[in-house]
Amino acid sequence: MGQSNTIRILDGSTFVVCEDTGDIEATPSEPTGLFSLDTRFLSTWVLTVNGERLNSLSFDDLQYFESRFFLVPGMATHYVDAKLSIIRERAVGGSFREQLTILNHDEKPVDLEIRMDAAADFADLFQVKDEILNKKGENYTEVESDKLRLGYRRGNFRRETVISSSSAARYDSKGFAYTVHLEPNEQWNASINVETHAVGPGGRDLRIGLRVHGGGERLALQHDLEQWIADAPKVNSEHGRVASTYRRSLIDLAALRFSPLSLGGATLPAAGLPWFMTMFGRDSILTCLQTLPFTPQLSKTTLRILASLQGSRFDDFRDEDPGRILHEMRYGETAAFEEQPHSPYYGSVDATPLFVVLLDEYERWTGDVALVKELEQESRAALRWIDNYADLVGNGYIWYERRNTDTGLENQCWKDSWDSISYADGTLPPFPRATCEVQGYAYDAKVRAARMARAFWDDPEFADQLEREAAQLKERFNRDWWVDDGQYYALALDPNGRQCDVLSSNIGHLLWSGIVDAERAEKIADHLVGPRLFSGWGVRTLAEGEARYNPIGYHNGTIWPFDNSFIAWGLRRYGFAEESACIANGILDAATYFNGRLPEAFGGYPRELTKFPVEYPTACSPQAWSTGTPLLLLRTMLGLEPHEGHLAVEPRLPMGMGRIEVLDIPGRWGRVDAFARGRLDLNNLAD
Repeated sequence: MGQSNTIRILDGSTFVVCEDTGDIEATPSEPTGLFSLDTRFLSTWVLTVNGERLNSLSFDDLQYFESRFFLVPGMATHYVDAKLSIIRERAVGGSFREQLTILNHDEKPVDLEIRMDAAADFADLFQVKDEILNKKGENYTEVESDKLRLGYRRGNFRRETVISSSSAARYDSKGFAYTVHLEPNEQWNASINVETHAVGPGGRDLRIGLRVHGGGERLALQHDLEQWIADAPKVNSEHGRVASTYRRSLIDLAALRFSPLSLGGATLPAAGLPWFMTMFGRDSILTCLQTLPFTPQLSKTTLRILASLQGSRFDDFRDEDPGRILHEMRYGETAAFEEQPHSPYYGSVDATPLFVVLLDEYERWTGDVALVKELEQESRAALRWIDNYADLVGNGYIWYERRNTDTGLENQCWKDSWDSISYADGTLPPFPRATCEVQGYAYDAKVRAARMARAFWDDPEFADQLEREAAQLKERFNRDWWVDDGQYYALALDPNGRQCDVLSSNIGHLLWSGIVDAERAEKIADHLVGPRLFSGWGVRTLAEGEARYNPIGYHNGTIWPFDNSFIAWGLRRYGFAEESACIANGILDAATYFNGRLPEAFGGYPRELTKFPVEYPTACSPQAWSTGTPLLLLRTMLGLEPHEGHLAVEPRLPMGMGRIEVLDIPGRWGRVDAFARGRLDLNNLAD
């Protein structure tokens, strides 16, 4: 089943992916079904009336957590004079509920046999992703008079799906059925409840005591969403696309919030549907940086949870070191039995410096000094990790090489696919590897930690030391990474110091972190909006003309909206407002082709060639840092920066963007408004 006809509803880490009839017929390799905590709790959910499958007239995507399907029996071409209407309304909110309504439009009574086939394979999401379903435990089915219990047991790991109905049903091992007699114009209703149980040691559900978005009931979810939108700044725009894209982003962010088991109800953003509905270090931090001016509460939760799970020992299986910030946390069977290391897994090199960056940026916006003091030791441990454990070569840079060679990640930067780091001739470098943007993050982390040490930790000597180290890193970096004949920074270094001398989007992150020498910044800006990197929609991950360039290569030529949002922010930091607005304009234009919901990635084809952005085939949607992208672009175009305790506003919008208002921006200043009108002519950039 292709992605185009799948319907998705979600609430945090619980989500349903189904066909446009509402049916679920999962194969081992497709992420269709009802999932929660990385486990598939329903793999079959098929409705028939008198033995016949149903056809879809239409469906309503009502809210992120609910949908409604209008169905008729028989072929879709016969629906004009269909004698029955079937409506399925469903919602997720911790559990899964489906309301069935059947209407008889005939002038004579009908007798109906209504059946729902139900099954659960309890597949671990990792097994679905890798297309390997080898369950080592046992499945069981318990048929009771008023419910059907589907279960899976392996040691003390237990998952159960419990199905019950408001109308009397006959349950059997493969589902349940109703016999219904309907008079003319009569209707019949049944409310079906599907509970997911993650049973831990002692028989207790792991999620007891966890607030699932205000109790998990539909009205509570609706109220919670309204409150979430009411608390965020209002965006009005002369051109509706900016305001509608912003609203779509806010709603998707609400949908992606979930409560980790260890945090008692506070929420942070999961990374993306369907594969990454869990906590990530890098993705969660970058999403928080994007959304800070609009939803600062996400940052506080994220910082606290990542601090509480910070590495404390050496563990090769998990690629863990003292002070290292986690990469990914999983709750499924393969993590529980250590068949993969995500319990949690620490294999990323950027989450640790970015943790320090986010803490400082959060304080600059909110004035929450208490959190900076609370997380002082964790911040110091992160800085020690940069100096003591990340420098695998001994030359002052952050390097990576996985110690878990079976299931660990080879590339531990944000471009984490196997072929994302290469030399200009297309060959791949040996390990360890050091990518350029991570050195920028380390520089930024030290500069920001120096501010926190001086202002809040009462340690001016440490602040001086950090500033010295940052200045030395900047000097060294500008010497070792500069590609002379191309006038840009190399993507990476190999352990012998040889440059991976391809032109990539990573150089934009260097502007954002501030490690670029001022006299070189203009060259970098020219590359970022030049024809090899900029497609018209956005900046490609790898420049056209490089050996591994492919417009739909995952990290070798596609355009990633999140990447572009940080590049735009970096350009703005160095004073390149036109170039920054040009990128913002392209990405916001692309968003209109995706109904305001930017995908994880889309094709790097030139804009004049395709006329519309081509979606990457297996992109996550919604995905947290794509969802955060329009918010960071708004910040960047309006020049919103916390400055000496107040909010500075310096708008530089592209011409034709019209007027934009952002009202009630929260921060240490209370709530303030920002206004802007498009004035920049971006056509000059093409010359």
